[in-house]
Amino acid sequence: MATVFKWTGKSPQGAVLKGELTAGSREEVQTYLRRQRIVPTDISQKTKPLLGSFGGNVKDKDLVIFTRQFATMIGAGLPLVQALEILSKQTENKFFAKSIGDIKNDVEGGSTFADALKKFPRIFSDLYSNMVAAGETGGILDTILVRLATYIEKAQKLKRKVKGAMVYPTVVVTIAIMVIAIIMVFVVPTFGKMFTQLGGTLPLPTQLIIKISNFLSGIGGVIILACIIGAIVFIIQFRRTETGQVVTDKIFLKLPVFGILFKKVAVAKFTRTLGTLVSSGVPILDGLNITAKTAGNKVIEKAVLEVRQGVSEGKTIAEPLSASKVFPPMVTQMIAVGESTGALDSMLGKIADFYDDEVDNAVANLTSMIEPLLMVFLGGTVGFIVVAMYLPIFKLITLVK
Repeated sequence: MATVFKWTGKSPQGAVLKGELTAGSREEVQTYLRRQRIVPTDISQKTKPLLGSFGGNVKDKDLVIFTRQFATMIGAGLPLVQALEILSKQTENKFFAKSIGDIKNDVEGGSTFADALKKFPRIFSDLYSNMVAAGETGGILDTILVRLATYIEKAQKLKRKVKGAMVYPTVVVTIAIMVIAIIMVFVVPTFGKMFTQLGGTLPLPTQLIIKISNFLSGIGGVIILACIIGAIVFIIQFRRTETGQVVTDKIFLKLPVFGILFKKVAVAKFTRTLGTLVSSGVPILDGLNITAKTAGNKVIEKAVLEVRQGVSEGKTIAEPLSASKVFPPMVTQMIAVGESTGALDSMLGKIADFYDDEVDNAVANLTSMIEPLLMVFLGGTVGFIVVAMYLPIFKLITLVK
């Protein structure tokens, strides 16, 4: 588990340097500092405040604004340190502002911008820091930063589409279940008491509804609620394990309706990420490794790592990608064409744009298909309950006549 360590050390010139680094152990911190030619004198684990840390989250919107403004300043010829100084003072998020200030101090101390970013993995991902490193090496940092901002914006847009597709049916189903539960627990028992006082034999649908209502109103409701909570807790804990992630991610990709959407999102994310990295000058093996880590799905991650292994053995990207059976044939064929023509980054961008549109269409189709199904479910269930409750009344009216 990653921990934040505070360190103090000396530069080759004898200057005292201080900073913080997120790592798995003190040994990792020592190794990192020695690579930076810093002699560590003290490394200690940072203690967490008793009341927690406020404002510690950096939103994608904040990161996009920072990246675009930074790109503009670098493109205008401002020195790196001066640009970081300006941004640290004008950033509203206090946690982010302090982090930018720490990055500025590291750069002033002789660290590269990319190495300074790697000390803040919760803010700047591997993709971000590796692209910045490529930009520094190639002298095109402002261009890389603009690409990064565009990539983050498109990734955020894709995430919003998926959330939108999931939120609508979840909300409607939740409301439907709540309405039915209220009817069964509070309304049906009133009718049940009235029918009991009248006596006689009730129709079969009415008997069934009253029995279900009695079950839900008593210990049955508690049992069902406990089972739901237990299932949610189990799934969350199971997802935290390596095996659990693999199993659940496989299920997600094979779901009847949502599986197609998830697969299209995965293809769009894979091609967008790899295309952005390749076009920025990041080595293909590093790019595949970063793409695998940011896939968000263990099945996709495994397939990309297998592709990386194949590329390291001298194969093309398309060969192991096709053998994985995870990505559609069209994707692998277009990547093969991109590799043979030397325009892989351009081809990956075209695939990503195509699948962004496919995700839009999938979300629209999903909404239009789920809406009538949910209405039929809600209307049919409530309608059955209402008819079951009124059947004895109709029978009573007939007997009275």
